[in-house]
Amino acid sequence: MSAAGHATAAVVAGHRDRERHGPLQHHFVDMAQQYESAGLGMWLFLLTEIMFFGGVFAAYAVYRFLYFDAFVEGAAHLDVLLGSVNTLVLICSSLTMALAVHAAQTGRRRLLVLLLVGTIALGCVFLGIKGLEYHHKWLEGHVPGPSFHYAGARAAQVQLFFSFYFVMTGIHALHMVIGIGVMAWLLVRAARGAFSAHYYAPVEMAGLYWHFVDIVWIFLFPLLYLFGAGAGH
Repeated sequence: MSAAGHATAAVVAGHRDRERHGPLQHHFVDMAQQYESAGLGMWLFLLTEIMFFGGVFAAYAVYRFLYFDAFVEGAAHLDVLLGSVNTLVLICSSLTMALAVHAAQTGRRRLLVLLLVGTIALGCVFLGIKGLEYHHKWLEGHVPGPSFHYAGARAAQVQLFFSFYFVMTGIHALHMVIGIGVMAWLLVRAARGAFSAHYYAPVEMAGLYWHFVDIVWIFLFPLLYLFGAGAGH
């Protein structure tokens, strides 16, 4: 057989091998090993995320201890209602994501697609509300920098609070944007029938990431919003 014939045979054999193994990657022995490896990789990634957010939370805790009264004043200017609505939105998105994982595990493609759409929509609602909050802070002059304005005696310390507010919520919003992008990728694949009761690891791993981002907000909400809820504007 000629070299071209050998090359053609190799290509055909490769196609047949992929059809036989389906989503199983060539460097794994079986689907169970592939699934366990994906889970381990995701948990290791989330561990690095925990360390990252842990450092930010620790810095916030230190400065809140040092400038307690100023941080209470700053937190009193946050909109607790919008923060509460966003908390409810993310809780609902965690529910739709959990149901999407179950739909993938049971091979219900249509339901999976609908639930992914719902999760993306709720994520966009969250970002929209957060954008509205940022706009309000801009109009009030509470964005740290040259244009920051605060009439109280603790203006510098209040500005520090808002610096933490924008950094912490901004990083979280960035993770939300990434999560929505991942969900959109899953949605396209789900619509094409890429997932089944035998192969759903990408949906489950993305679900872990989404739940982690939601949990981060569950900590941000009381630390930033409820902290100054009892203080007057």
